[in-house]
Amino acid sequence: MSASSLTATLPPEPSPEAIAAGMDGIVRPCPTDAGRRGAYLPSPVVQNHAANLIELANGDLGCVWFGGTMEGMGDISIYFSRLDRARDVWSAPEKLSDDSTRSEQNPILFRAPDGRLWLLYTSQPSGHQDQAVVKRRISADDGRTFGPVEVLWNEPGTFVRQPIVINDAGDWLLPLFRCRNRPGQLWRGDDDDSAVLVSSNAGRSWVRHDLPGSTGAVHMNILAGAGPARLAVFRSRYADRVHLARSADDGLSWSAPAPTELPNNNSSVQAIRLRDGRIAIACNAASAETSSERRASLYDEIDGGTSDAAETPSARPAIWGVPRAPLVVAISADDGASFPLLREVRAGSGYCLSNNSRDGLNREYSYPSLLETADGAMHLAFTAYRRAIEYVRVSADWVRQGSA
Repeated sequence: MSASSLTATLPPEPSPEAIAAGMDGIVRPCPTDAGRRGAYLPSPVVQNHAANLIELANGDLGCVWFGGTMEGMGDISIYFSRLDRARDVWSAPEKLSDDSTRSEQNPILFRAPDGRLWLLYTSQPSGHQDQAVVKRRISADDGRTFGPVEVLWNEPGTFVRQPIVINDAGDWLLPLFRCRNRPGQLWRGDDDDSAVLVSSNAGRSWVRHDLPGSTGAVHMNILAGAGPARLAVFRSRYADRVHLARSADDGLSWSAPAPTELPNNNSSVQAIRLRDGRIAIACNAASAETSSERRASLYDEIDGGTSDAAETPSARPAIWGVPRAPLVVAISADDGASFPLLREVRAGSGYCLSNNSRDGLNREYSYPSLLETADGAMHLAFTAYRRAIEYVRVSADWVRQGSA
């Protein structure tokens, strides 16, 4: 299949108004691709971002994300919706956090061995990621209700994006990244690095294991597997490549993250190990090499989020504003050494010099969450224009058949 015919199978790029009108949660066939179905999740707010998917105990899918007026604002809260697989429709979302003084972001779901469903998310004042902490709520009924809000990790500047993984020894591994700023300067992401919280008592207490050499490598995503050899993928603050690190001791210590062949635009990626052993990764096929578009910081549109022009520049500053499109799925059969199979999920301008959803300025397809269910289907949820969370269901064969 040629690249031109590949693009022809993609749904046409919609207008922000069309996305808003289509947010009914009903999963429908794609009119241009018989191997694909999808929906826009319902939401009561104008901005929706950073989805995370999980398969629930009864076979339904759960999705959490954050929403409000604009990332960093005090009305940003966590939302949860469920896909009833018998009806193929996403439920009306439930609001799971509501602190009007803080922006609550980057939710993740984890189903513990005892059956309880954990919700983790970050909580920060305004655009100050260097003051974020990690909070938790737990559900004993598969997400129907959740218990009280608790602080899981109180070290300022701690952020999460990827779910907990349990290693063969029974340790719980929670990857995190630390949003660090220089004294007297606002956070920009220049010096962020990664670590892993490890719990040997089912989440009752945690010990932080830092990753030497990880400055700029964030959103650590530890892949499930068997045995002591593990790998993890990372987003790059410097908008160059997706990075990869390896562990020989079941995730307790790691090599320094190193670049792969996949580009990265300083936007989130997610990878999973498929049931056949291959690795699938969803990401934006873009980098600073492919675009000169730049913005000052992630929060340059809100009060307290703009850096002082007189600040001392970093030796290697974070790069913001590279377009967040196209969104692709790539598959590796050699444990991340190469990704010969790749297919576009969404294409467009990817314009992200503004986070504005109310006026329809943003055009990004970003922050994918990726899941394979027992029936072999591959599920994605991702940001569409920061207006909606888009859901797409395909198969691993869909990627193979469409690889150009």
